[in-house]
Amino acid sequence: MADRITYVGLDVHKEGIVVAVAAGGLRGEVREYGRIANTPAALDRLLRKLGGDGVSLRFCYEAGPCGYGIQRQISATGHECVVVAPSLIPRRAGDRVKTDRRDAASLARLHRAGELTAVWVPDARHEAMRDLARARLDAVHSLRRARQQLSGFLLRQGCHYGRPAWTKLHRRWLAGLKFEQAVHYIVLEDYIAAVEAAEARRDRLTVQIEAMLPDWTLAPVVAALQTMRGMALVNATTLVAELGDLSRFVNPRQLMAYLGLVPCEHSSGASVRRGGITKAGNGAARRLLIEAAWSYRFPARISRELLLRQENQPKPIRDIAWKGQVRLCARYRKLARTGKPANIVTTAIARELTGFVWAIARQVMTAG
Repeated sequence: MADRITYVGLDVHKEGIVVAVAAGGLRGEVREYGRIANTPAALDRLLRKLGGDGVSLRFCYEAGPCGYGIQRQISATGHECVVVAPSLIPRRAGDRVKTDRRDAASLARLHRAGELTAVWVPDARHEAMRDLARARLDAVHSLRRARQQLSGFLLRQGCHYGRPAWTKLHRRWLAGLKFEQAVHYIVLEDYIAAVEAAEARRDRLTVQIEAMLPDWTLAPVVAALQTMRGMALVNATTLVAELGDLSRFVNPRQLMAYLGLVPCEHSSGASVRRGGITKAGNGAARRLLIEAAWSYRFPARISRELLLRQENQPKPIRDIAWKGQVRLCARYRKLARTGKPANIVTTAIARELTGFVWAIARQVMTAG
């Protein structure tokens, strides 16, 4: 049966797809098929040509900006298709030639040898929720840039507020500024309008996330994660949208490694050297966890807001959240007393916080 399996490597681009085919068996022929258009019709023709006479097709291509449409189309026909993590593709150290044809052939060969690492492919509903969460993140970044541009303009004019900014009092202070040049009033109003537009965009997307959440299959996980400090609605939703189904991680160490929160290591013989975190995997999820970890520098307590988020959650989940808060707050103080920099302490807390996130998600999955 193995000789009836054909492995197909796809090097996907916006306009076209370069195809390579590897016959079954470790020493089977690897040949170039050619280039096809990156359209559903062209992909259907490729499936019909390669899949005749009972041949089982196994496709693979690198994860990239073109998304998961190809994977869904191929899987719908009954053939296997995996999306490969580009950073985990084995590469020869002396290979200095890179072309689309060589990439496609290499994918087909490595897929046949079982050397490729597949990424988790979300369904269309989950991907839509992820796009919504990422759109809000983009809006937050735009708001930060707009505020920085306004602050830079005020700094150049020698205007200093001296109190917490971006409040109603700050807005009134901006309206009362005086400039020597009349054009500076126009510049100020334009910067203020940019900030207000970015705030409105962020708020609109936040409302949409709240509206879409009840119909999402992972909404129970989002609600359960909100029992933890630093995990309000938007943070929890964005984290789950980025990570997807956490049950695919066998243990929390796998999730920590996926997020790039484990230290890199270069050891040989008796020499053991460890450095900073690997920063592999999903950067947006890692950043959210590190931001949440900052809240554990305060003493452990159940605030009124946190109590409201916990009211409808079962006791096992609330117990995990409280256990995590007590441990992480104590851990933060212990590490801070050693004199370590705050960013290193917070990253260490984020790594342990990941373990409690995994435990809560697993509790929800098993209870459901």
